[in-house]
Amino acid sequence: QVQLQESGGGLVQAGGSLRLSCAASGRTLSRLRIAMGWFRQAPGNQRELVAAMGSGGTEKYAESVKGRFTISRDNAQNTVYLQMNSLKPEDTAVYYCAADPMFATVQIRPSYWGQGTQVTVSS
Repeated sequence: QVQLQESGGGLVQAGGSLRLSCAASGRTLSRLRIAMGWFRQAPGNQRELVAAMGSGGTEKYAESVKGRFTISRDNAQNTVYLQMNSLKPEDTAVYYCAADPMFATVQIRPSYWGQGTQVTVSS
């Protein structure tokens, strides 16, 4: 089992920045090289992929965040980050960390989810 804990959400003005963190833990983690990702869900919308990173560093981004958001990971700490710059009101959502053994699967149906952290961007 893998547990994920997000942190770093909050309220920011449009144009500002936030960095989300997600720490992964679990007794099976040392035997896994997991892919990790970030999703978000705004009220009334479906949950959508924001960014994902494979265990080897391959990255994928939603078109809406390319050039503004950067995903990174610290494998030694089993932590993944999402640096969000030039934030827009439409980025307002609950952001969820996700993990899966496979990079392809973490983008569509991750095996593990965090509880989510609220990001609110004011205009």
